[in-house]
Amino acid sequence: MAKLSIIAEYVSFLRNHKKWWLLPIVIVLLLLGALIVLTQGSALAPFIYTLF
Repeated sequence: MAKLSIIAEYVSFLRNHKKWWLLPIVIVLLLLGALIVLTQGSALAPFIYTLF
């Protein structure tokens, strides 16, 4: 339940302060984090390391 309130508070912040340009940055960071977590220890790891 706490995670939903954090997301709702973040969306409220974006709406009130008109900072919609922050949304794509957060989405990309979450996707990169998920990619790193999900591929840790897999055969794709050497290919991901070359991206950074």
